[in-house]
Amino acid sequence: MIDHISLRVSDFDKALAFYAAALRPLGYEVVMTFPGAAGLGEHGKPDFWITATDKPTNPTHVAIAAERPRVNAFYKAALRAGGRDNGAPGLREHYHPNYYGAFVLDPEGNNIEACWHLPEAPKAKPAPKAKPAPKAKAKAKAKPAPKAKPAPKAKPAPKAKPAPKAKAKAKAKAKPAPKAKARPAKKTGPKKR
Repeated sequence: MIDHISLRVSDFDKALAFYAAALRPLGYEVVMTFPGAAGLGEHGKPDFWITATDKPTNPTHVAIAAERPRVNAFYKAALRAGGRDNGAPGLREHYHPNYYGAFVLDPEGNNIEACWHLPEAPKAKPAPKAKPAPKAKAKAKAKPAPKAKPAPKAKPAPKAKPAPKAKAKAKAKAKPAPKAKARPAKKTGPKKR
């Protein structure tokens, strides 16, 4: 990918005025200048430079990508700025079927081009006219909804009967334990009389 290009020019001031005007429709502006040099570009990034020289120049061809409407605007602006026609905007099908470009010679004789490689965007078709809505038929008078019948009154719940009292079971009387009969003590030994 090319980062930048530089053209040598013999009349720096004239070349700078030309490029500032001719490249404006492509979004280019003068981004940096130094004595005898200037960088033009988009979004603050100079990628097209011109530099002054006192040596003979050799014409160069530079092409800048731009959509078709901008190619047309470049061509007109470049001619107004002092460029010479070297090919009006149009298709160059001998390159490929969608090649659209315009060519202008700058004051130094460099061939400057704006071109686009994609097909022309299809023109938007106008939206079809909306058909009027069919007339609404008169509606029959709506019958009022029947009144809702009130809900039947709820019957009171029957009173609860008290639970029968539990009969206490009679406690069984405990029988007293039989009394122990005293037994005569056994005599151990002779009886005294």
